[in-house]
Amino acid sequence: MITEVLINGAPSDGKIPVTDSSVLRGDGCFEVLASYGGSPFALDEHVSRLGRSAAALGIELPPRSDLIRWIEKSASDVADGYVRVVVTRGSSIPGLDEPPMVIVFAHGLERGGEPGRLFPVVAPWHAAGVEWDLAGAKSISYAPNMAATRKALAEGFDDAVLLTTDGVVLEGPTFSVGWVVDGVLETPSLELGILDSITRRLVLDLASGMEIPVVEGRWGLDRLDSASEVAAWSTVREVQPVVAVGERTWEPGPATKDLSHAFAERIGRHQ
Repeated sequence: MITEVLINGAPSDGKIPVTDSSVLRGDGCFEVLASYGGSPFALDEHVSRLGRSAAALGIELPPRSDLIRWIEKSASDVADGYVRVVVTRGSSIPGLDEPPMVIVFAHGLERGGEPGRLFPVVAPWHAAGVEWDLAGAKSISYAPNMAATRKALAEGFDDAVLLTTDGVVLEGPTFSVGWVVDGVLETPSLELGILDSITRRLVLDLASGMEIPVVEGRWGLDRLDSASEVAAWSTVREVQPVVAVGERTWEPGPATKDLSHAFAERIGRHQ
């Protein structure tokens, strides 16, 4: 079930025009925030990233204070769950005066879950570090990513891990990845054009505080042959152990377990 849908701050039936850019062009941006006890986690960071995404797309957002108020309203309604914010350009048909929309609603969903199994999928649509106008924007055009997830599911895995056309590890369709080699936490660099994940930021900050060395870089999939453990990080997954990437397998490792506990403590939930 979802909470009341707000469109530009007003209660709504959740219906949007078929002429909207989000429907016809996939033209817009979004954020997903975790709500813990009715409080949206990392609210400022998410709203700031939404602003950067909208600016890259040339969409004007309402005042920041309004966005925060709408998000806090949905978070309080769901208590424990997720708040989704979707920004559209409005009508993409010339002559139709339909302004941009900010859609906010929340829903519950069980977090974490069992260790993940990932299937490597080449992502030719990924910029992989090449500069372009929407680099770093969290746009709603996720069809290629969702296709990668479906391909992984068809292969009997839980999700995908995306690779460049020359085999460099990038990220998951909706999450970041990292692994441990000789006690060092390694993760693909933001210079590869992966999403500047807020959960990723927090995990790397926690690792530094726990004196776990962190290296961001560029590695091929064969780097995982040296890994002792692998993990996925996102708002929904939080810190999730990964036990398989293709034919490579691992057991959940101590660094992932320690980071998961530290994450839970940071958000005020004890495991």
